[in-house]
Amino acid sequence: MKDEIIKKIIELVSEYYKAYLAESKFIAGESRIDPSGKMFDEEELKNGVMAVLDGWWTEGRFSAEFQAEFSKYLGVKHTILTNSGSSANLLAFHALTSKQLGERRIVPGDEVIAVASCFPTTVNPIVQYGCMPVFLDIMDINSGQYNIDCTLLENAITKKTKAIFLAHTLGNPFDIGKITEICRKNKLWLIEDCCDSLGSTYNGKKVGTFGDLATFSFYPAHHITMGEGGAIVTNSHLLKKLVTSFRNWGRDCWCDPGKDNTCGMRFGWELGKLPKGYDHKNIYSHMGFNLKPTDMQAAIGIAQLKKIDYFISKRKENFDFLSMHLKKYEDKIIMPKSLDESDPSWFGFIISVKEDAGFTREQLISHLTKHKVMTRSLFAGNITKQPSFSDVKYKTVGSLENTDKTMFSTFWIGVQPNITEEKRKYVADVFDSFFKELI
Repeated sequence: MKDEIIKKIIELVSEYYKAYLAESKFIAGESRIDPSGKMFDEEELKNGVMAVLDGWWTEGRFSAEFQAEFSKYLGVKHTILTNSGSSANLLAFHALTSKQLGERRIVPGDEVIAVASCFPTTVNPIVQYGCMPVFLDIMDINSGQYNIDCTLLENAITKKTKAIFLAHTLGNPFDIGKITEICRKNKLWLIEDCCDSLGSTYNGKKVGTFGDLATFSFYPAHHITMGEGGAIVTNSHLLKKLVTSFRNWGRDCWCDPGKDNTCGMRFGWELGKLPKGYDHKNIYSHMGFNLKPTDMQAAIGIAQLKKIDYFISKRKENFDFLSMHLKKYEDKIIMPKSLDESDPSWFGFIISVKEDAGFTREQLISHLTKHKVMTRSLFAGNITKQPSFSDVKYKTVGSLENTDKTMFSTFWIGVQPNITEEKRKYVADVFDSFFKELI
């Protein structure tokens, strides 16, 4: 009886998707082409409904399956799911503040190297914990890369420097070879923010596998989605344990939800000033949070992960089309580029308007928007100029000249997999019409 009911429900879910959620017809000039967006079919809905029907809802069988498959996809030992990519960044940083790391532990007042051209939640954990963000400029924007200028790194490192915390900008890997070498030489932690770069590679190896910790986001804008959701990956068993502790209220116990006495001595521990034998499930080794996902999120993520290779191939296809078509305007705009060692899984197609182009970024964006081709700025621009940073203490090494330039000249458009051949040709036509008007 139960199996029959479930079968009927799942059949109705598929029917509902086809009737009400399948992609609508594209109408040039009327349908929006967004810079980002999710792509899904009935499989995500069926998985999500199955997780609801389980009646468990918190981490369960779908979470375990996703973590195993995600680790396999990246080639890492451990994946820890979170409720968002921003939470993943918070947890990755806080894991490095644990007393269990000894002298390498990050403490308030320590310095962490970052870039000012970033999304806020890559930097916020540094400030929130009482550490000093040390901002370096990005490369000359004429390079088309928008990643950290590695030539500034050596001068940025002091006795207080403990970590480097960077994102691969819009899916374009930073110079991982140089940065990992500097981290090894100076015994610095490296956190890779891969929230925009799932599937990007450097020397044939996926990003997220180079740092001590790496973070991912599964927000609808990103390469795969759970609605909300994120993950931290690591090859260190100790760091996995610390991340999990901070994620789970700071609890010392590492049992999975619904499990007891995994360690075989639940009532045999003696920690802190607690009496010997105090219940390990209620011993807290860190000042933690509750940043766990739901099993419904993980179930949706499983369906998405099965499509990741297709999603990435479509992103690259759309990126390559735009690169080829817009190349004729290189005297006016700066095109995105990557390192020779890199193969980006692009999050967006980034453009900077040259100073002598004869038009402004705002004029180009206005034209695109008028024709329903939507754009985004490069995240916070220069985060030190944001209202939230008005009373934040930070350091800079050198000027932030190139970072500042992005605030006035740079934007990006979408390459997500739901941009069809018809849509990308329309985008190309909209760019052509703008440049024709200049002549």
